[in-house]
Amino acid sequence: MKIPANQLNASLKKSLLPCYLVTGDEPLLVQEALDAVRAEARQCGFASRELYVAGSGFDWQELVAAGGNLSLFAEKRIIELRLPSGKPGKAGGSAIIELLQQTAADLLVLISAPKLDKSSLATRWVKAVAASGGALVQIWPIGLRDLPAWITTRMQNAGLQPEQDAVRMIADRVEGNLLAAQQEIEKLRLISGAGPVSVADVDNAVADSSRFDVYKLVDAAVAGDAARALKVLGSVRNEGTEVVIVMWALTRELRTLARLGDDIRSGVELSTALQNAGVWRNRQGLVRTCISRHRPGQFYRLLKMAKQGDAAAKGQLAADPWQIATDIVVGISGVHIRAA
Repeated sequence: MKIPANQLNASLKKSLLPCYLVTGDEPLLVQEALDAVRAEARQCGFASRELYVAGSGFDWQELVAAGGNLSLFAEKRIIELRLPSGKPGKAGGSAIIELLQQTAADLLVLISAPKLDKSSLATRWVKAVAASGGALVQIWPIGLRDLPAWITTRMQNAGLQPEQDAVRMIADRVEGNLLAAQQEIEKLRLISGAGPVSVADVDNAVADSSRFDVYKLVDAAVAGDAARALKVLGSVRNEGTEVVIVMWALTRELRTLARLGDDIRSGVELSTALQNAGVWRNRQGLVRTCISRHRPGQFYRLLKMAKQGDAAAKGQLAADPWQIATDIVVGISGVHIRAA
């Protein structure tokens, strides 16, 4: 069975299942789901926990044997398995199935993994979770649009009564980093105590916990969000990132965009061109809209600027590479500028 993440606590109160598979790429929410299962298990008498991390060279037979081992004091046990890659392979899949066949009233299996794709969800070991009477709990990321509501709920649960602008300030500063958001909420609770929270309270207490990198920079520009792209660029610069790395990322993206433009003009279907270029499925929508915003040849003009920026970054051209990077970011976003 599948249990929505926001219904996990209610489900646990009704009954504790013999197995849970928690998957997702949001560390805070995955950890909280695992904590909720462990807490309920402790309430039900599961006093012993054995942790296995299936890294390179992991002995899957050790996991199978753990399921069959009897506790010296007949304790209820939790066997927790972490799958860092989400892909246990044939041997691992078979071992997990065998372990799940051993679940009983005194044995609970808790498995965690990154987000599983469609093909992984269809594997025998994942299906065995449901067959053993267990549940799949899929953790979905909180988008930037939903982040303010998420923060508001968290603050209210902590006894805080935030102003709307205070919530927006936190959301803007943490830039989707849920762990940072939770830490700032806890900091506010400790500093101010329960009650109203104003913009001034947040400004005084919240550090800028944004985690920007060159990939977010590129995605913001490709998405056409010039304001956010420039903000990310400024943060990347302030964090000490070498401008050569920024130019590398922009150049790589521009080469892909220019090649896609050439394919489309030659009659290749865009979906085919995207697949041939190796554009990830979750980025294809961004890339499509970016191409639609630009006229033929504009990506090549931006590539010429990127070449100049790279030369300036390496001291081979008397120019400001950060200014060139700014012009390129604005150009990719859709504000057309003239190359030097």
